Amino acid sequence: MMTQELGVARILVIDDEVMIRGMLRDMLESEGYQIVEASDGAEAMKQWREHQDQPFDLIITDILMPEKDGLEVIREIRRLSPKTKVIAISGGSPQIHIRFLDIANYLGAYRTIEKPFALHTLLDAVNGALSAAA
Repeated sequence: MMTQELGVARILVIDDEVMIRGMLRDMLESEGYQIVEASDGAEAMKQWREHQDQPFDLIITDILMPEKDGLEVIREIRRLSPKTKVIAISGGSPQIHIRFLDIANYLGAYRTIEKPFALHTLLDAVNGALSAAA
């Protein structure tokens, strides 16, 4: 049974920027969601393993991060839990002309959002992902 069916969706927020994680935590907790944070993909997968008894209903991941990037996280989550929805966020890199969010879509992200974004845009994506997962 998904945690969301018990009334509280659990969301794993992955971003190497402390301010972004804090902003997302504040916004999502104010909407009643339970949030776990990770500063990069390696820490996120550690959190994933540690919380297998209470799996995450949704993952929000940045793409460009140290240790393990968001694309690697998406690939690993698709393999471990194909039904778990992932929202990918990224501002990209001005030095590299690769559309990372297009790659995230290809790898199976439910939705991609380019930084900077309006909070309501992310909240709409979160609500849509959780509704689709129910």
